[in-house]
Amino acid sequence: MHASADRGSVIVVSACLTGIHCRYDGGHRLDDKVVAISGKEKLIPLCPEQLGGLPVPRPPAEIVGGDGDDVLDGRARVVDEEGKDITEEFLKGARESLRITKLAESKTVILKEKSPSCGIHKIYRDGVLVSGKGVLTALLLREGIKVISNEEM
Repeated sequence: MHASADRGSVIVVSACLTGIHCRYDGGHRLDDKVVAISGKEKLIPLCPEQLGGLPVPRPPAEIVGGDGDDVLDGRARVVDEEGKDITEEFLKGARESLRITKLAESKTVILKEKSPSCGIHKIYRDGVLVSGKGVLTALLLREGIKVISNEEM
């Protein structure tokens, strides 16, 4: 079976941006600009935290001791507000998301800013918004995949 040449490009997106209830609080962050793209491009929604095995809802989490690059390099951890280390779940979710992105031959990924998984420029640390990348963003960038913040659209 061969892929159709007219299928348009495939863009992986944070599932919460498409209205899927997958955020830590059980909600979503429907983004009309992202949904509008679906008229021209094929969208594949995914949630790296769910792919890593975390439930919905779940306690909010932050990266402690750095950002996504530091988590990938073993210098930082992801910890939820109850103090549980969920680094392995975040790493698994990032790896599975990368696998889906590569299988879909997606060259562009649109992610939710300010997330410990998907943040591109900003993440929360100690409840304060700081510069930094989420775990999935750091992994995708290392693989040469273009990552766009929903806030840059």
